[in-house]
Amino acid sequence: MRQSKLLLNTLREAPAEAETINHQLLLRAGYIRQLAAGVYTYLPLGRRVLRKIESLVREEMDRAGAQEILMPTMQPAELWKESGRYEVYGKELMSFQDRHDREFILGPTHEEVVTSLVRDEITSYRKLPVTLYQIQTKFRDERRPRSGLLRGREFLMKDAYSFDTSWEGLDESYWTMFNAYRRIFSRCDLQFRSVYADSGAIGGEGGSHEFMALADIGEDTIVACTSCDYAANLEQAEALAYSTQEPNLELLPITKFHTPGLRTIDQLKQELQIQPEQVIKTLIYQGGEKIFAVLVRGDHEVNELKVGKYLGVADISLADYESVKQMSGVESGFVGPVGLALTVLVDAAVAALPHGIAGAGQKDYHIRNVVPGRDFELSHIGDFRNVTKGEACLHCGEGRLEFHLGIEIGHVFKLGTKYSEKLGATYLDTSGKSQPMIMGCYGIGISRLLAAVVEQNHDDHGIIWPVALAPYQVHILLMSTKDLVQVELAEALYHQLNELGIETLLDDRDERAGVKFKDSSLIGIPLSVIVGKDAGEGRVEYIERRTNNKENLELSEAISRIEGYIM
Repeated sequence: MRQSKLLLNTLREAPAEAETINHQLLLRAGYIRQLAAGVYTYLPLGRRVLRKIESLVREEMDRAGAQEILMPTMQPAELWKESGRYEVYGKELMSFQDRHDREFILGPTHEEVVTSLVRDEITSYRKLPVTLYQIQTKFRDERRPRSGLLRGREFLMKDAYSFDTSWEGLDESYWTMFNAYRRIFSRCDLQFRSVYADSGAIGGEGGSHEFMALADIGEDTIVACTSCDYAANLEQAEALAYSTQEPNLELLPITKFHTPGLRTIDQLKQELQIQPEQVIKTLIYQGGEKIFAVLVRGDHEVNELKVGKYLGVADISLADYESVKQMSGVESGFVGPVGLALTVLVDAAVAALPHGIAGAGQKDYHIRNVVPGRDFELSHIGDFRNVTKGEACLHCGEGRLEFHLGIEIGHVFKLGTKYSEKLGATYLDTSGKSQPMIMGCYGIGISRLLAAVVEQNHDDHGIIWPVALAPYQVHILLMSTKDLVQVELAEALYHQLNELGIETLLDDRDERAGVKFKDSSLIGIPLSVIVGKDAGEGRVEYIERRTNNKENLELSEAISRIEGYIM
């Protein structure tokens, strides 16, 4: 491609709304342009990268035995109501009515559609297992689109769905996809981790893993062991459990002490020299019709996902000021577990305390020598908190837990029969009996993957594309369009590389050398060849973008080096 003909305008400065590096660089380098909040146009360079990612993903999906289909973007709302997800997704669903007042949804995902498809196409065990996938634009009405392609309202996604006759079959399909994902992200030269994760609004009856690209701007916290391969999303992470002790009834009795205005752990620590791990923090929550208390140590935070799962409540939140006062008889900050007339969930770390400090259930007072099991019941003990950095790993017991930030680029789920039972996707087994299909679901954010690669591969001058994803593999920079010797050499190199099947961009613009150098670094093509003052001797300057190594080579040697680097 000749750059003089390419739709490419680079920007010297990033727009003010672009906060993350990947967003800034993709805009500045002319890969994308914003149409509306969370909605982007892919310009020629951006589209070429997307096509590279799509091709790579297709190769690995086909290698894993999946079959490509393409389902409608428009989905009848009735399907979502039938599965029960219409209310779960809520305002994130982009919906509209047709001229006949029938409600449709612009699909954020396709579990309902693919289940109804397979329900109508497959009736016998002989046709199973099967895995179907598509690459398609999805829509979600994000409340606050941000970070460019990482949190958009319209995005490109690969979603796959497996259908099996047994849980053992699902397990095989699941790990086949899991391994395919590892190959995909490795081929993209990404630093990533696979972590245990929650299934969220997709739901399901089995496990799930997220694939996280490590990045400082990541919205997800990854917890990983220093000794073994255990890694989990913070919402799912577990540490080595504390041992609950029998209450020591001979300990000192509870004593009350005055703490005027001291509501928070930090205030207690600063004013009274109390350590947070000595404090039993009592928090009042509500979920559905339930109001309950959760006890965690003062140095720990409640994990609302774990609490909700324990109670079987989908959505929980801290009770408001008035609800707390009504249910506990005292203002927030002085609530305690002793005499509290609510269901009390006790984190295992609290249950393991020999004694602690807690709110007295009276304004401006706390109590000492509170003994779990003596002064309040331990009917509901569990893991109700987030792990903390440095704790022992539950899985190996030797390593310590470290925290990293990550960008979610893929997610695999064991759905089980959640959708097949509700939507009637059944098959006849070997005895002629009707059975629900057992499903798995596997997603990769194609456009999100593009952004994650840029976030990990850049320097102060611009993007540094891995060879497998670069829009072009070689960038020829012609220094002077008025120097016929330079023009002839650049054209000869351009044609030779094209004949070798090497994707090449020729900067044949009548621009200053400084402009061409800056644009080339910004665009980030892996290899550059400068055709300049040494053209008369048949020599060019060969540059590798990642290392910025520069060599003055004869033309034939430069071509040989290019072939060796790319092939």
